[in-house]
Amino acid sequence: MFDVRSAELSDAQTIARLHVDVWRETMRELASPSVVAALNQEHRLRYWTKKLSEAEPHQLVLMAEVKGEVVGIGAIGQPSDPVFGSRAEIKNLYILSSFQRQGIGKRLLKELAIHAKAMGYGAVALSVVKGNEPACRFYKALHARKIAEFRDPGPIWRSDNIVYAWDDIDQLIEQ
Repeated sequence: MFDVRSAELSDAQTIARLHVDVWRETMRELASPSVVAALNQEHRLRYWTKKLSEAEPHQLVLMAEVKGEVVGIGAIGQPSDPVFGSRAEIKNLYILSSFQRQGIGKRLLKELAIHAKAMGYGAVALSVVKGNEPACRFYKALHARKIAEFRDPGPIWRSDNIVYAWDDIDQLIEQ
């Protein structure tokens, strides 16, 4: 069993820690050691503090908790790059590996899509670093469609990414 709730500014430290832990585990074979080192807890804390204190329009940040422990996060907002078109962008989806395959990622995606629909979006999209095959398989299993590839300009790492979309937002909500 897990609970999902909206994140608050006071959650920034916890979210940053989870983000670093999951990102490093996932990207250790895909990013250079210098990038892995640079995208540390201090960097992520600045990112999440800003995100939670200066919310952009249509933004929602969710946390999944098991017995009070944060085990997953998800965030959505306005598209950050033209490659997303008029779709809402799922900006973050991170689940601790020991809690994957328990429906947490699927539930966070569903809640983010419900929020996007309430904000007037009919579709959602996200990007995945090329080579992150477990994530690609997960999104494909949820009927996401590959729509593009692009280079994410990121603040530190310019990664090559695949963009997946659900052009019928209800398809994602009803899964």
